[in-house]
Amino acid sequence: MPRYSYIAKSTKGKREQGVMESESEFQLARILRSQGLILISAKEETLIKKKPGIEIPFFKNVSILEKMMFTRNLRVMISAGIALPRGLEILSDQARSKSLKEALLGTKNEIIKGRSFSESLSDYPEIFSELFTSMIKVGEEGGRLEEVLGILTRQMEREYDLQSKIKGAMMYPAVVISAMIGIGALMLVMVIPKIAETFRELEVSLPRTTQFIIWLGENMAKKWYFLVLGIGVLGFLFVQFRKTKDGRRIIDTMMLKMPILSPLLKKTSSAYTTRILSSLIASGVPITRSLEILSGTLGNVHYQEAMKTASEKVEKGVKLSDILADYQNIYPSLVIQMIAVGEETGKTSEILEKLADFFEEEVTNSTKNLASVIEPLIMLLVGGAIGFFAISMVQPMYSMLEAIK
Repeated sequence: MPRYSYIAKSTKGKREQGVMESESEFQLARILRSQGLILISAKEETLIKKKPGIEIPFFKNVSILEKMMFTRNLRVMISAGIALPRGLEILSDQARSKSLKEALLGTKNEIIKGRSFSESLSDYPEIFSELFTSMIKVGEEGGRLEEVLGILTRQMEREYDLQSKIKGAMMYPAVVISAMIGIGALMLVMVIPKIAETFRELEVSLPRTTQFIIWLGENMAKKWYFLVLGIGVLGFLFVQFRKTKDGRRIIDTMMLKMPILSPLLKKTSSAYTTRILSSLIASGVPITRSLEILSGTLGNVHYQEAMKTASEKVEKGVKLSDILADYQNIYPSLVIQMIAVGEETGKTSEILEKLADFFEEEVTNSTKNLASVIEPLIMLLVGGAIGFFAISMVQPMYSMLEAIK
């Protein structure tokens, strides 16, 4: 739909300027007339096309920490009576990310032209999610922008805390496995070729495992670039497979069935679901719209489908707790039971918030225990790799000693 910048006069002769979307200039005049304004002039705005070029989405991302600080500071400024455009200008000067700085300045300029805050933010979906803009829109329409910004800040604080704990729990196994792979590669490239040369000189009969390790080490030393290329190709193929509908479903299904990660994934998804849904309902977003937005924020395809189905059925009058009863394989029974209580008492938002607190605490406890659970498995993996390597290389040496005797 085209956008028009217009100049109009009120019945009292007051001159007003603004920007509005309308099907035609005639339709614009009718809308303004219904608002007690007489259209003087209108000009259709032309969209400025970006110059063609390569854009890498990764570098446009803004960290959740920076968005959280922006939201918190904006709430403080609004509560202090600072005008929204001025607040955005001040925060753009403080922003470290170039993308966020440009987004805030662009949003400020659009607000000055007459667009709403939420509409202006929606021009930057790679920074401000649909969840963020929907809550801002409800806050604007209900005159509760300060309150909604507070809810958004708390939601992002919890999300950031949850992400930090999960990353911290996975750091130890990642470091150990990376070190093991690095040391193994160095051994194969630097040590194995020299040992292989000795075996050849002595004309020792080698077991198949030893032959395999020598072949691998010598090829890595001479043709290491093929290994790097192979890893790159495999990584690319995995990413492409993950992007396909079937590939994503297969990977997400496997994640839900993995013995150690599955319980953590279910608790984390339950925490995200209850926290985000609580924030949306508390902000005044209708339950059907909240579930629709929520389906787009969850990472696992099974959770997305559950929320999408829930949105459609709730619109038809079915209770959310009854719908989730069909998804007990991904949502614990506690979630379903507590939502049922919330629906009966009319305190769904408060109960969802308490549920989110509970599951976030469960995730914290699980991540603390994760290291103690994974550590023995890592030790077995490292021990198995070292044992395989040692036996493969030591066995021919024993054969040599026996031959000498």
